[in-house]
Amino acid sequence: MSVATSSAATSPAVTSLAVLGASSADGDAADRCSGAGDPAPGVDLRAEVMAVGSAWARALCRLVHLVHDLDSSGEWVLDGSRTCAHWVASVLDVEVCTAREWLRIGRALAGLPEIDAAFSSGRISYSKVRQLTRIASPELEEELLEIAERVPAGRLGVELARWLAGREEPADTEDRHRAAREVSWRTDIDGMVLGRFRLAPADAAAVIAAIDSSVMAYRGPAHASADASAGAQRWPSVSQQRADALVGLVTGGGLAVTTEVVLHVRGDGCSLDDGTPVAGSVLERLVPGSFLRALIHDAHGRPIDASGRHRHPSTRQKRVVRERDQGCVDCGARNLLEFDHDPPYAVSGRTVIDELHLRCWTCHRARHAAGARPWRTRRGSGADGG
Repeated sequence: MSVATSSAATSPAVTSLAVLGASSADGDAADRCSGAGDPAPGVDLRAEVMAVGSAWARALCRLVHLVHDLDSSGEWVLDGSRTCAHWVASVLDVEVCTAREWLRIGRALAGLPEIDAAFSSGRISYSKVRQLTRIASPELEEELLEIAERVPAGRLGVELARWLAGREEPADTEDRHRAAREVSWRTDIDGMVLGRFRLAPADAAAVIAAIDSSVMAYRGPAHASADASAGAQRWPSVSQQRADALVGLVTGGGLAVTTEVVLHVRGDGCSLDDGTPVAGSVLERLVPGSFLRALIHDAHGRPIDASGRHRHPSTRQKRVVRERDQGCVDCGARNLLEFDHDPPYAVSGRTVIDELHLRCWTCHRARHAAGARPWRTRRGSGADGG
C-alpha cells in the first residue's frame, strides 16, 4: 500500500487518510454523526450497529496500514513533526499514545501475513489484533490465529498467557514478568489522578485479595435493600469501595483483615482462580510458607461433595463451590464473591454444596432484595430453588 506524493502544503497523507470515510457506504454513518438521519420507525438497530461496526473495522484496518506506510515514507517530516505518531495525532486529533499503538500494530502486521489477512477480511477484530501483535512471530502466527478465532476477545488475554506459559521455561516466564513490572499514574481531565499497575500474577493476586478483603470486611449486609429512595444516601459502588480500601491499606499501616490467594495446581499447569497462569518456579518459592489442601474430583471431573448442618459453609465446601461455579452464577463476575444458600438456610436448615452458589456481592444483595426467588443463572434456569 503506497501513499501518493503531492506538492501541496498539507501532507499528502491527509488526502489518503481522509478517504477512509468518503465512500458512499459510509454516507449514512456520516449523516448519523452529524445529527441528521435518525433511524426511521421499524429500522433494525441491531443490524445497523453490526453494519456500521463492520465498516468501522475495515476503515480502522486501512488506517493502521496507511499509518505504517506514512511512517516508512518519511513524508511526515515535511510538516516538521517530531515523529510520525505526533503527525498522526495532530491531524486526526487523537492522543499520541493512540497513534503510537496504530503504528506499532502496522509495523508488526508487515511481518505477520496470516494475521494481517485475517484482520483485513474481518475474521478477527482490532481488539484481538492488538493482543496478537504483542507476542506473534511468523513461525507462530498460524497457531496463535487459531486461538484468536476460537476465543472471545474478552478472554483472549488469559488464553494467550496460558499458551505462552506452556512454551516458556518457568524461570524465563518469571524473569519476563519481573522485567515488565511497573506502576504509573497521570492527572486526568477532571483533576483526579489515574493510576495503572502491571504486576506478576501472584503479586497482583495478593494486592487484589487485600483490597477485596477490606471491601468485604467493611460493608453492609448482602441482604440490605438494593433500592435507594429519592434523597437517600446511596451505598458507594464497588469501584469506589475498592478505591477507599486501597487508600486505607496504603495510608493505614497495612492490612487489618485476613486474605487468601488460591493457586490451582493441575496436570496442565498452575493458575489463579480466574485461569491466569502462574510460573511453576513461583509456586515452588511459595510452597514452603503456604498451606496446602487437596481437592479431590470424581471420574467426571467434578469436585467431591462435602456437607454439614452448620449455618456457614466450611473451608472445604467453599473450595468445592468455587471450583464448580468459577464465578458468579448470575453475571459471571470473578471477584467479591459470596456463598448464597438456595433455598435459604432458614428454609432448609442445612448447608450442602448442591444448595450453595457463588454470587457476587451485587447479585447476592439484589436477589435477597427481590425476596430470594428461585435462582436463574447464566448456566440455565433453576426449577427447584425453594
